[in-house]
Amino acid sequence: MTGLAIAAHGLRKSYGDKTVLDGIDLNVPQGTVFSLLGPNGAGKTTAVKILSTLVTADAGDLRVGGHDLASQAQAARAEIGVTGQFSAVDGLITGEENMLLMADLHHLSKREGRRVAAELLERFDLVEAAKKPASTYSGGMKRRLDIAMTLVGSPRIIFLDEPTTGLDPRSRHTMWGIIRELVTGGVTVFLTTQYLEEADELADRIAVLHDGRIAAEGTAQELKRLIPGGHVRLRFSDPAAHRSAAAALPGAARDEEALTLQLPSDGSQRDLRAVLDRLDAAGIEADELTVHTPDLDDVFFALTSSAPAPAAVPTQPNQPQETVR
Repeated sequence: MTGLAIAAHGLRKSYGDKTVLDGIDLNVPQGTVFSLLGPNGAGKTTAVKILSTLVTADAGDLRVGGHDLASQAQAARAEIGVTGQFSAVDGLITGEENMLLMADLHHLSKREGRRVAAELLERFDLVEAAKKPASTYSGGMKRRLDIAMTLVGSPRIIFLDEPTTGLDPRSRHTMWGIIRELVTGGVTVFLTTQYLEEADELADRIAVLHDGRIAAEGTAQELKRLIPGGHVRLRFSDPAAHRSAAAALPGAARDEEALTLQLPSDGSQRDLRAVLDRLDAAGIEADELTVHTPDLDDVFFALTSSAPAPAAVPTQPNQPQETVR
């Protein structure tokens, strides 16, 4: 458990005869972003509620902040903050009053509560709106206030359950910046989201939840390599070089008009190096080389469809989705 902010082994939860979580394992290192993906009803919110001590699991060895949730739930609560799908902001009072209310709930003195509230309102660019009723805030402002309220207790582990749902693109990017800043400060973030590019942008590791089980887990690049369709594309300006490269790479698909070759590839450095070595051995240099790998949309649809999911994540070095030389 050393170095893990969250560790769940054999987590199970059922409601009546419906199994929501069927023995899942999750390990989240400290100071990282872990993203749990899955379709609606997959059990993401249930996992968050259990790990944040709001709901009791049916079974499993669960530790958050090093504390056993079965016997040390109160100690775990002191380590965590939760921002749920629906805003906890009280629209009838001002942003500042919402912050001070959270300070009272954390038993801060009035002086300390005002200091913390002022610092967080400034950090989240809410000073000008602080005296206005929260009901007048935009969606993005309410979300920023929501997270600011979560940070009043200085949690080291934060659960963000679909924090950017319904936000416009600018507000979502602002929220991404806030999450990155939190992690830079040593906070661990457990993120659930329906936006695949959000997980791709933020998460150090991603798990895909389907039918109550983890269908696959790994970095974004590792997950992308699970799905077929990746390829290397070579473009030439010299027809002679194009023909010579085709002879050196007999498995490549040729486009005579565009002077390109396309080879299946998993996008790994090892696979790319093999192609370049064969070109170098033949004394050929491509004008452009592009590596294409499937994106997280492809991964998500493949892993959450009725078709069998890939069994394992390959342990290859990370590779950008597209590289051009």
